[in-house]
Amino acid sequence: MRRVPAFDRHPARDDIALRAVAEDAAMGRWEGARELLTATGTDWDRRIFRLQVLARAGVRLTFADTWAQAEPRSPHALALLVTVLALRSMAGPRGEGSSEAMERAWKACDAACDALPADPTPYVVMLALLRYHSPHCDRQWRATVQKVWEQVEERDRWNREAHHELLTYMFPTWHGIGGEVFHWAQEQCAQAPRGLPLHTLPLVALAETHRIRMETEGHRYGLTVHPWTDNPSTQQAWANWWTYRAPFSPHAAFQEDANYLAHALSFANQHRQAAEVFDAIGPYATDAPWSYCGDAQQLFTRHRTWAVKASAP
Repeated sequence: MRRVPAFDRHPARDDIALRAVAEDAAMGRWEGARELLTATGTDWDRRIFRLQVLARAGVRLTFADTWAQAEPRSPHALALLVTVLALRSMAGPRGEGSSEAMERAWKACDAACDALPADPTPYVVMLALLRYHSPHCDRQWRATVQKVWEQVEERDRWNREAHHELLTYMFPTWHGIGGEVFHWAQEQCAQAPRGLPLHTLPLVALAETHRIRMETEGHRYGLTVHPWTDNPSTQQAWANWWTYRAPFSPHAAFQEDANYLAHALSFANQHRQAAEVFDAIGPYATDAPWSYCGDAQQLFTRHRTWAVKASAP
């Protein structure tokens, strides 16, 4: 266990190559991004993660636009551009239907699909566009979501980011109806092979439900109810993801998923099990879901300390 608290907030996490390219991109250089994405190949999980980090840096800069202009047929340049354009389109109010910015991003997605048909990235971006811009619970937009989802499944059945996009779409604060978010999350877990991080989806849904109740019902709810206590989803995630995962080749968003599991184990008072997860997380604490229960850094540090003590010989 790492006994000295250390936090690293860089969005690239432990992807050292991505960190270097992100620094170059912030200075307007796109050649490093081209080399990195080319080297990533068909690792769609890592590709999407890297594109998202680079896109966040490119929203207010022009390196993605410049690259796409210089190499208009490059599937890597187009994939980065669509991710950037989607983020730009989300700068305005949500739920207002199509806009000029959304249409531009959607058209760019079509071009990226043509440039590299096997790549699920443009369809994941489409899911994000539909989630953000769709009028609340609109049936026609939901039908389009289903069609886009089918395209993702054809290309990458267990794509992590696509599943999280659709899960968020089903949150009650977005476009979900009743308890469908939990039903869908459990359904995916029942189908997903062991060792995949999709087994944490119910934990994400549980944390979001807690966050909403904290906002709407106040701290009285948070002081009297702990939804992680005796919740079977926590042990299911441990048994079906954690114990079967490949520890020496973690997926790109490993820290995000591991934080959800560490949080759930901690709030279920399973500190001995949580110790192993905290150790794997290292310095990469995430705000979600810790911030849903208070100060993220304080809670992470406190529960990591308890985990160290619980796992001591």
